[in-house]
Amino acid sequence: MDERLKEAFYKVYEGEAKAALRLKVFSKKAEEEGLPQIAKLFRVIAFSEEIHGERALRMLREIKDTESNLKESFQSETHIAGVAYEKFLEIAENLGDQMASTILSQSRDVEDGHAKLYKYAINHLIGERETTYYVCQICGYVSDGILPERCPICSASKEEFFEFG
Repeated sequence: MDERLKEAFYKVYEGEAKAALRLKVFSKKAEEEGLPQIAKLFRVIAFSEEIHGERALRMLREIKDTESNLKESFQSETHIAGVAYEKFLEIAENLGDQMASTILSQSRDVEDGHAKLYKYAINHLIGERETTYYVCQICGYVSDGILPERCPICSASKEEFFEFG
């Protein structure tokens, strides 16, 4: 693929991924404000943006076999937790921004947990067992098979967890 086209598809993927997330957050806000039809509109457009992003990934040939996808995801999470968040956290701490420091350190710790889940899946082929995941809706921590009483990252109660069965 021509490098200019490759760059274009990467920008499409990046932009659509950001748009999809932003619209999902906007949808939650509309729900909170009692505007269910606006929330639905945001969700449906987010879904459409995800289709655009997926098509760009396919053009970039970024979707491979599951084992390769797991390995790539593990490497990405390890890099994000170990390098990117550390830099971001250092900036927040140097500025004395406690809220930013807390959010960034929690996100770093959650990313490290994601890497561990990927590593486990790579080593044990997780497809061979069924599990339920619990996701903390405050910080994003993922628990494999056990609903914790409190989130080990942000101390949220078990009522703050969403079950993925």
